[in-house]
Amino acid sequence: MAVDLNTLDFDEIARKEAARHRGRRWKVAVALLFSLVWVVPFYFLAISIFKSSTEYASNPPLSLPAGLSPIAENAQRAWELGNMGQSMLNSGFYGTLGAALAVFFAAMAAFAITRIDLPWKNGWFMLIFAGTVFPFQMYLIPLFFGYQKLGLLNSHLGMLLFYTAICVPFPTLVLRNFMSGLSREMDEAARMDGAGEFTVFFRVVLPNTVGPMIAVFLLQFTWIWNDMLFSTVLGNRLETRSIMNALLIFQGSYSSIGPNIVLTAALIASVPSLILFFLLRRHFMQGLQVQQA
Repeated sequence: MAVDLNTLDFDEIARKEAARHRGRRWKVAVALLFSLVWVVPFYFLAISIFKSSTEYASNPPLSLPAGLSPIAENAQRAWELGNMGQSMLNSGFYGTLGAALAVFFAAMAAFAITRIDLPWKNGWFMLIFAGTVFPFQMYLIPLFFGYQKLGLLNSHLGMLLFYTAICVPFPTLVLRNFMSGLSREMDEAARMDGAGEFTVFFRVVLPNTVGPMIAVFLLQFTWIWNDMLFSTVLGNRLETRSIMNALLIFQGSYSSIGPNIVLTAALIASVPSLILFFLLRRHFMQGLQVQQA
């Protein structure tokens, strides 16, 4: 079809094109602004850990460090003054064992809900998942007084029991959705060969659920590692203190030594979770892909 150039309004076309360019420029400007808001804190952390306390106090906060050597001294002082070794061991214990137990119990619950003919399946699931409906802050006072009466306050067992229980509902949701998509012919074939429910769970269903289990384990481990609220209330003693609780106390007790030491401690505290993520990233992504499929 031929176009009559005389009928085209070139001024209108130019105005629309100019408006389109202005819209693009605004989008780029907003994206750059959000990028700066995101990058500046990381830049502040990256340069602060390389500054000595004297240099940090005498120079502007965003100025570049004079050298790279102070980071070793900052790390040593943060590790010793904050007693980070014991706190990281505690958080590693809570996160690893608590998340592993929670995922295992969630897998058993999901198996019972999806693979066994139980009455009121949805009711059992809603009962388990109800733990995530209410704000977690509601549990603080009952847990505190209950732990105090049972003698579980400021104990490793009490912290482990809490983290295991609080982390069960979400993995149950994820594994329930995944297991409901698995073919039940595998279960029936195993039962026809004489396998019991535990055999079907451990030898048939569980090997096919490794990917999603690793994915939710990593998520629950990260949540436990980063928890500050419950660890402050339920395990505030030195022998049971988590790493996040230790950072909070470290910041309040040793603020006079300089924010550069506190920031170095925060960076050290984030290393284990980052290492675990990189070690399990392939399984984590596979679990998410299987779940999405």
